[in-house]
Amino acid sequence: MTDWHKHQAPGIAEFETIAQAAYDKLPAHFRDMTKDVLIRVEEFPTDEVLDSLGIESPFDLLGLYQGVDLTRQSVLDVSTLPEMIFLYRRPILDYWAEHDDTLGQIVTHVLVHEIGHHFGLSDADMARIEAAAVD
Repeated sequence: MTDWHKHQAPGIAEFETIAQAAYDKLPAHFRDMTKDVLIRVEEFPTDEVLDSLGIESPFDLLGLYQGVDLTRQSVLDVSTLPEMIFLYRRPILDYWAEHDDTLGQIVTHVLVHEIGHHFGLSDADMARIEAAAVD
């Protein structure tokens, strides 16, 4: 029997490890396209992010792509900020507690979904990439 007194929800550092492992399992050609995108784990989205998206509860946003997606970029665009994907630890953990998926599956799903925004991929494309990342 597992001694649950010794277990805690993964902290930021552990979550970053989970996110990196999920990213590493994505198809190589997909990872090659995303090499300049930074992945960052935060506890929650900021109030400014929530307000800009019209979201009331910070638990309603699991991840966010921040930057100009490739479908709207121009060679004349000068970006002062790096392209980033935010994974929000507490909302993801809350979602995990309510679903049957593993934490790794959920992180992979959010990561693929946010990267998909960057590339303007369809839901079917994202589903294929996510399926390819499963052990």
